[in-house]
Amino acid sequence: MSMRVTQNMLNNNMLRNVNNSMSNMDKLQEQLSSGKKTSKPSDDPVVATRAMYYRSSLMENDQYVRNVDEAHSWMDATDSALDDVGSVLKRVQELMVASGNGDLTLEDRTVMASEITELKNHLGTVANQMINGRYIFAGTDTDKPPYDVASGKFTNTNNAPINVEISQNTYAAINIDAQKVFNSPTTNNIFTVMDTVIANLKTGTSSMPIMNDVQAQYENILTERAALGARVNRIELVQERLADSEVNITALKSKNEDVDEAEAITQLKTQENVHRAALSAGARIIQPSLLDFLR
Repeated sequence: MSMRVTQNMLNNNMLRNVNNSMSNMDKLQEQLSSGKKTSKPSDDPVVATRAMYYRSSLMENDQYVRNVDEAHSWMDATDSALDDVGSVLKRVQELMVASGNGDLTLEDRTVMASEITELKNHLGTVANQMINGRYIFAGTDTDKPPYDVASGKFTNTNNAPINVEISQNTYAAINIDAQKVFNSPTTNNIFTVMDTVIANLKTGTSSMPIMNDVQAQYENILTERAALGARVNRIELVQERLADSEVNITALKSKNEDVDEAEAITQLKTQENVHRAALSAGARIIQPSLLDFLR
């Protein structure tokens, strides 16, 4: 038994199909205006889940980049400070060699002692160098100055590393063991050695006999700078890898959620033609009924 098709049925089907066509065009228009495939998670749960994962990965990567930048800044400041320490020790050695001249008077050696005293004070300033309000040679006691200006001594004994997470479950120490630089158990306290040099010069005695002690301090600085340089190289490699990761994750994120504009425009034009065809067909479906002639 065939079903009777009424005018209302034709009208309702035509309106439903036209509404569907308009809904498709609206979706395509929204994609083009927003540049995204979806506007809410329900549009495509898989795309939405992947988008959350990629955003989370980018946030983690950004945090690692900030950590590495902080580590690089800390290490650069440390290397610069060690360079200053090395320069001070080289100048001290030059004055010690000059003090061995037998023609020098007590006054001459006293002047040399005064210069070395100033060099020691400068070394104390370097030992108390800070970055972002933290002392770089104080181990984990970054809020306490390691060098006591009043006593002229390096009083800090903290040699704990400051570890920073530079990638997932990977940590790097951004500081050096300042005890090996200023309070080495093998080469004595660097400030104590300088005090001995100053005391000898003030009494008119040549400082040449303790030249080896100062040279040992200088070689110790070179060793620590070499170790620091190796860590800086590692940090730079990590920086490059994080930069590559950011590019890769951003590309995957874009591929997952960004709309292909050319494809969307093509689909919109196609849907527009379909919509026009639907309207044209609808105009033929809604024909004048008997009531139109009985008015």
